[in-house]
Amino acid sequence: MLEIFGFLLGALVNLKGTAHYFEWGVIQISYANLVVIIIMVVIFILALAIPFPQHRARRSNEN
Repeated sequence: MLEIFGFLLGALVNLKGTAHYFEWGVIQISYANLVVIIIMVVIFILALAIPFPQHRARRSNEN
């Protein structure tokens, strides 16, 4: 099953080409890594911003 998923993912992305880089001063990072970092930061911010359902229910019961 994992092999099929890897094959399908590989069919969507051409891995034989050269990488494209984002350059900003001395910072140079590939666009693929930049996208992964941005997604990780967004997930981290959402994890901090979205409260757990039990926490909200527990607060309303205390009042």
